[in-house]
Amino acid sequence: MTMKNQFKTAILLAVLTALFLGVGSLFGRGGLIFAAVFVGIMNFGSYWFSHKIVLWMYRAKEAKQSEHPKLYKAAKEVSKLSNLPMPKVYIIPSNSPNAFATGRNPKNAVVAATEGILKILSDDELKAVIAHEFSHIRNRDILISTIAGTIAGVISYIGMMARWSALFGSRDDDRGGNFISLIVLGILTPLIAALIQLAISRSREYLADEIGARTVKDGHALATALEKIEKNVDINPMRFGTAATAHLFISNPFRNTSFLSLFMTHPSTKSRAERLRAMKF
Repeated sequence: MTMKNQFKTAILLAVLTALFLGVGSLFGRGGLIFAAVFVGIMNFGSYWFSHKIVLWMYRAKEAKQSEHPKLYKAAKEVSKLSNLPMPKVYIIPSNSPNAFATGRNPKNAVVAATEGILKILSDDELKAVIAHEFSHIRNRDILISTIAGTIAGVISYIGMMARWSALFGSRDDDRGGNFISLIVLGILTPLIAALIQLAISRSREYLADEIGARTVKDGHALATALEKIEKNVDINPMRFGTAATAHLFISNPFRNTSFLSLFMTHPSTKSRAERLRAMKF
């Protein structure tokens, strides 16, 4: 992991710590102690198990080579071309076409693809998509992306709890202002979650596109794959998971219908495709 990504990881875990302690303080000393213990567990879990949490969230199962030879073939070929260890290959039971990479480092990396992406992409297009995911592994940003997704999801959940607590909790606490604090927290947490996603710069997608295309020496295949994915996601978006982890995927797997879609997690497919088709090999 680069020093830059180590720094970002530390910042994200610090944000999680500060937020939980702030919420705990609203409920007195007992709440603060509980929050301190909980955030300690969360920080440990985020670092060591965030990739497993994300795979569980998307119901991903380790793929059998006999059942998904097309996916394994693409992963093996890209592994050889990129000179990276063969990652574990997972399949997501969804017809929404997409893929992502996760893990702490190249030695324990995972590449996950949906059933839907295997149906709509040609062999060359799938190979280009897998090369894009291998680029994230090579650039060692898979850990920071996964931790960011996990933390954004937790923060979104905190916001939901704060809103419910404000609606149904007592407004007559001894210190006063608890109700207002919860309302403010409930409003701000979705924005904080979105900003955490944006902390994972969208420039990393352009870089992964470029490295992936150069790995397979084919920018056109990746450009076409991205266009197919976007078109089919509009028709068949992901039915489970959370928008807090949208930045993990090669393309946003959810329809952009909410206010938070203003905080785009990916560059536009049009701009990505134009760059890829302009590449020379």
